[in-house]
This record gives sequence, structure tokens and C-alpha cells, in this order.
Amino acid sequence: MSAVRVLLADDQTLVRAAFAMLVESSGDMEVVGQAGTGREAVALARSSRADLVVMDIRMPDLDGIEATRLIAADEELAGVKVLVLTTYDTDENIVEALRAGASGFLVKDTRPAELLDAIRTVAAGDSLLSPGPTARLIARFLRSPATPATGGPDCLSDREREVLTLVARGLNNAEIGEALALSPLTAKTHVSRIMGKLGARDRAQLVIVAYESGLVSPGNT
Repeated sequence: MSAVRVLLADDQTLVRAAFAMLVESSGDMEVVGQAGTGREAVALARSSRADLVVMDIRMPDLDGIEATRLIAADEELAGVKVLVLTTYDTDENIVEALRAGASGFLVKDTRPAELLDAIRTVAAGDSLLSPGPTARLIARFLRSPATPATGGPDCLSDREREVLTLVARGLNNAEIGEALALSPLTAKTHVSRIMGKLGARDRAQLVIVAYESGLVSPGNT
């Protein structure tokens, strides 16, 4: 299996250097570029053939949210995943980053091993990161939701709505299968079909749709 090609975008040189050393030490991923601004990140995503961008939110020139939106909207970058960095409790832009097309998020002071695991998870497109905190964060900030960019869950079957609810609660395919007495492969197939019906690019957008539509609310996570 080829190494995951990682682009690091952060306006702090020391942060980028530390992340780069960590990523390069992993053995299964490599740093293919470093950007200090949002515009640099977009340009390097196009030129470096990165698989994943670790994107800081607060950057000069163009912030991480707009940079993520540009990457997600570029058909030539359809396979590029974005993992955003946030201060979690204070950075309310995280939901907008997910709406813009980010596939997950990291707390800025995350432990080194968690960063590497997060990159692997998002690069594989397997599941949204930190499911419990993710659900709580989205529930907290979706008080005045924007109009979803994807379709609503009305087009889903009852079983698909069950699966979507569990995705929004942060369960992975194996956990969904266990909860619904399905094989992990069948659960994965359901998730893929749901993404197709809703026009969602990944599980992060499924979580957004579930909350914005009212299928999941803070009281039933």
C-alpha cells in the first residue's frame, strides 16, 4: 500500500515543522508540501497530488474554511480529504469547516499518536473523527443551521434512516453492524448508498445532514 501523501497547512512554522517530523516518522505517510496561508494550501493541493490536507482554520490571506471550500469544490481535487485543526471549545468555525467539505477535525493540542491515527482514518474515508466530541460539538453549534447543501433524509428507507442516525452518533461500520445485527460490510454498503442518495461526499456531511434535518438532536445522541 502506498504512503498517504500529506499536505500541512498552518501559519506557524514551528507547528508545521513539528507535524512534518511526526508524519515522516510514521512509516506509512509522507509530507508532500507545507503551506503558511490558505491560498498556498489550495495551490499546493493542486500541484502536490496530496491525499489529505491537515488544515489550520485561522490563517492569513485565506482562512482554512474558505480554503477547504475551494478544495472540496474543485473536481480535480475530488479525492483530496481535509482534516481541520480547531481549538475545540473556542473555535465555533468547526461546523462551517465541516459544511465546507472537511472530513473531520483535530483538537490543536492532540497527542502525536492521535494525529497519525486521525490522518489514517480520514485518508481511508472510514469514519468521522472523535465521534463523541464531534456529535456534541455539532449539536452545540447547529442552533441556526444553514440550508443543507445536500438532500434531506426523507428519501431514505427506514433502515437507512436508522443507519444515518447511528453514523451521526459517531458509530463506525462495525459498531453499526452490531447495533442493527448486520455485517460490517452490509453496514458499509448502507452508508455508501445513503451518501449517494443525499449527495454527501463523506460521513462528516452525513452528520451535518442528520442534525440539520432534525433526525438527530442534542437530546438523543
